[in-house]
Amino acid sequence: MRRNWLSYPYVLWMLLFTVLPLLLVLYYSITTQTEEGIHFTLEHFQRFMEPIYLRVLFRSVKLAFICTILCFLLGYPMAMILAGNNFKKKNVMVFLFVVPMWMNFLLRTYAWMTLLEKNGLINTFLTWLGLSPMNILYTEKAVVLGMVYNFLPFMVLPIYSVLRKIDKNLIEAAEDLGANGFTVFRKVIFPLSLPGVVSGITMVFMPAVTTFVISRLLGGGQFTLIGNLIEQQFLVAGDWNFGSAISMVMMAVILLSIGIMSRYERENEGGGLW
Repeated sequence: MRRNWLSYPYVLWMLLFTVLPLLLVLYYSITTQTEEGIHFTLEHFQRFMEPIYLRVLFRSVKLAFICTILCFLLGYPMAMILAGNNFKKKNVMVFLFVVPMWMNFLLRTYAWMTLLEKNGLINTFLTWLGLSPMNILYTEKAVVLGMVYNFLPFMVLPIYSVLRKIDKNLIEAAEDLGANGFTVFRKVIFPLSLPGVVSGITMVFMPAVTTFVISRLLGGGQFTLIGNLIEQQFLVAGDWNFGSAISMVMMAVILLSIGIMSRYERENEGGGLW
């Protein structure tokens, strides 16, 4: 009985700051205010199906997909290096991946503006080498670069955590049976690391598809993503109903992704991978 009492403050916290806000967002998304009063409607979701908003959704998914692929291509080899027995500075490298996450997200993005601007450090270095400066700031490339920088640790750390727990005897057994390095990776290491890969993909794709600070600063406001659209509806247009409807659509996408990941992990446990 005492344990139940100890859980009540946490239940109250979840109700006030998680469940209640979600219910308010749902309420605003399915209601509209007229002279006659408040009416329930799905017109806000129908409005989101217009081509102009679907293009914003497509652009957001496209850039988030590119960011996720780049994070995977950069993060998986890095995670393998960190998990290797021969790498003695792994703790230092893990620390270097974690340290930027201690810094404010906004400050990290502003730092990239300083690096990528016309007279920034990168263009100054290129000019010193006799090369032409690059115009990256306020382009999609700058937005993707900012996403990769900010979300790369979310790909590296889950994969590293899984790779570190792989039984080395499995790798030695594969090598004893004549498997070369590529075969060991394809048949043993990569399949066993898939839970970490799935977690990394989810942890990168979801914030990337909903980001608004990176696209606003590094994109110069020229590339409206779904996060910017939601922000505009709440802070600029004052259309809380439409903004809530967009939020519910993105929430459904997130819940679907979490459901797929949970089902995949249950299948892995049932298959006896671990």
